[in-house]
Amino acid sequence: MKKPELLVPAGNMECLYQAVQNGCDAVYLACKNFGARKFAANFTNEEIVEAIRYCHLYGVRVFVTMNTLVKNDEVDDFLKQALFLYKTGVDALIVQDFGMICLLREKYPNLEIHASTQANVCSREVCKLYYKLGVKRVVFARELNIDEIKNIDVPIEKEVFIHGALCISYSGCCLMSSMLGGRSGNRGECAGVCRMPFSLIKKDKVIKKKQYLLSTKELNTIPCFDDLLNSNIDSFKIEGRMKGPIYVGFITRLYRRLIDGDELDLSAELDSLRTIFNREFTVGRLFRASDEELMNTISPNHIGLRIGRVVKVLKNKACIQLDVGRSLHQHDAIRFQKSGEGFVVNYLYDEAMKLTNLANNICYVEHTDYLEKGDIVYKTQDFCLQKEFQDINKRKVEVSFSVKAFVGKKLEIEISDGVHSIIEYGDIVEESIKAPLTKESICKHLGKLGDSSFVGTFNINCDSNIFIPIQKINDIRRKLVLKLMDIRMNDKKEVVEKEVSFEYITYESNNYSSAFVRTEEQYLACRRLLKGRIYTDNLLLWNNYENKDSYLYFSPLRCSYKINNYSRMLESDYRTDFSNSIGNYTLNATNIYTAYYLRKLGLLSLCLSVELSNEDINQFINLFRDKFGSMDFEVLSYGRVENMIIKGNILGLDSNSYDYYLVDSRSRKFPVYYDGILTHVLNHEIVSNTCNCGKRYDFYDEKEKDIIKIVNNN
Repeated sequence: MKKPELLVPAGNMECLYQAVQNGCDAVYLACKNFGARKFAANFTNEEIVEAIRYCHLYGVRVFVTMNTLVKNDEVDDFLKQALFLYKTGVDALIVQDFGMICLLREKYPNLEIHASTQANVCSREVCKLYYKLGVKRVVFARELNIDEIKNIDVPIEKEVFIHGALCISYSGCCLMSSMLGGRSGNRGECAGVCRMPFSLIKKDKVIKKKQYLLSTKELNTIPCFDDLLNSNIDSFKIEGRMKGPIYVGFITRLYRRLIDGDELDLSAELDSLRTIFNREFTVGRLFRASDEELMNTISPNHIGLRIGRVVKVLKNKACIQLDVGRSLHQHDAIRFQKSGEGFVVNYLYDEAMKLTNLANNICYVEHTDYLEKGDIVYKTQDFCLQKEFQDINKRKVEVSFSVKAFVGKKLEIEISDGVHSIIEYGDIVEESIKAPLTKESICKHLGKLGDSSFVGTFNINCDSNIFIPIQKINDIRRKLVLKLMDIRMNDKKEVVEKEVSFEYITYESNNYSSAFVRTEEQYLACRRLLKGRIYTDNLLLWNNYENKDSYLYFSPLRCSYKINNYSRMLESDYRTDFSNSIGNYTLNATNIYTAYYLRKLGLLSLCLSVELSNEDINQFINLFRDKFGSMDFEVLSYGRVENMIIKGNILGLDSNSYDYYLVDSRSRKFPVYYDGILTHVLNHEIVSNTCNCGKRYDFYDEKEKDIIKIVNNN
């Protein structure tokens, strides 16, 4: 059975070295722009060249994330960067933006594209779309379970996250950071709002006070790893481009050994992992974790490994009773549960108050005023483990040497890595007079590969009475090694570039206002006041008025695994056919190419991304008209943006109740409701926007009198 690919993050060159040397099959990384982790160190173009050469030397593939939404004035730079990476030898680009995926596939047909998890791949239908576009691989949303993934029968490569941080919202559907502080998660600037404390309010009653209600545990699939190995998943992906090199090295080595079936003391490995990064662990929705099993509402940060308890506090020292089987080394880092404070143990004392570098029972550490008797002690950094990963030159590429050495013929030595073969010839082999050269001696000198990345096996065919100067063998070995290294490091695809032609679109837009409603009262009010389309996610309302109102559109549940069809739809997710459909702002259209390719799929009208400014929107409409013709666009002019959409009922809400709010530390109130399948978090503020295109009103709990006032004032 073919082993799955182990795909590992690299936020900088040091992390990349750790990933490669500890056994990854592929790495993913980002340039300084267009990557979804803008605040990682990331790679300059010069470092990208070095990284690709280094990885290819070891047979490791390099995927570059260009998985942010792209605005119109960034398209040229995006394409320029993509072409640079293509020519440099990148193995694939990981892309979110639908317009850029389509454009890249047409412009560079030989460039491998992967659809990012930010593209919100939740269903067979979306997989079919990307397969038809020529996308090689999809990265599934972390909300899908393993059986759902197994049952998607589209012949496209499947990639899933198996370890690391989890977003609480469906990826690509989170606008929380963008709406609160202008730092867009869709553009690589996520501020991690989900790791902040919130209170849950029902009407005016506090249900939960100042807890980390949106903060998940860390994904860890080790308890279910056999099920992963027996799945049809092609690539196992580890999250962590913001993590450090020790984390990358350790987690790569651990999962490499699990994939290879090595014998492991998993208990010890998990203890080590807890000292590196631990928010508590969950098997995630991938293995059907419950809402409670998914969340850690106590702490959003690294907890560490519990090692003991403070049993005595002296004037300037604290006595720690270590738990059975736990140890503390000098230079380990520790943290105390109650205060949350911690430090590196520069001075460690044994029970007799003598300096020591290792304690296994009672020990003393120096401290400041915040320690209390009974406080729990956690190890947050393991000094010995850090030292273990300082030597990274471990990995070797297997090569074979074949030698033909017969008297009277030229010496012939070939090196092969299984894909590339190189032959070098020497002088005519002479007959030995005194001491013939043995096969063992030839192997010995060919095997002197030193600090190179190769380790050799040997096949020697020769006469028994040959003489070859050892210097000649050494010279040929060096030439062969350098040539093979050069071939491997410069291995890249042929660059194929095509001109892209675009069709001219003619469409008569009426610029009528539209509205999204949830209740019959809202629907009837809007139908009296507005000429345009009305959208609803209320199935009863839809069934009652579908045949009576040809301008009524149904909004199906977002992020659905099973796609249902209705006669007229407001589409929030991607699919293969958009006939008789209107595109929601959740399709994340930030450039005219996304709009163009959606129109080619049949979309009638499109609500532009709520992350665009008025200036962006006006530019968008003018550019589209100049390049492609006309299309019906609308913008959200009034309403609450849906900041998050979350699988399950993580907050324990009553179904379909609009009485709940999340309140943050700045007293901002976010309406939140549970529809029986998904939890929806709306923005604390109401959008008020005017642009030169169709207006859209989104109503939440407004009554008829409110709607009349809002529409008349706009």
